[in-house]
Amino acid sequence: MHQKRTKKFKRFQSDVRIRVKESWRKQKGIDCCLRRRFRGKQPQPKIGYGTFKGARHMNKSGFYRFTVKCAADLEMLLMLNNVYEAELAANLSARKRRELVLRADQLNVRVINRKAKLSTEEAE
Repeated sequence: MHQKRTKKFKRFQSDVRIRVKESWRKQKGIDCCLRRRFRGKQPQPKIGYGTFKGARHMNKSGFYRFTVKCAADLEMLLMLNNVYEAELAANLSARKRRELVLRADQLNVRVINRKAKLSTEEAE
């Protein structure tokens, strides 16, 4: 299983002009060489670049992401710990994070951001 294209498409001439941002926009000009798909120009998004359904929303580690806000959310991943990995919500305190990481280790659940919001003394 592999993902087809992970590289982002950059907007045409975003490297030439400062006022043109990098986020993709379709070209609409009547003379635009990119819209007319001239040889040697950068690739445009097409349906063929899409990922197959099995790998869609999958992380590079091969797991799907699941946001954990409380201990009950971790318990849901008990049987699916080889499919999903936990991501601790951003609004959790350091104390609650510590508890959830310990519980995840007991349940053998992977945690993506297990070191977030921990002070340096506790990490060592």
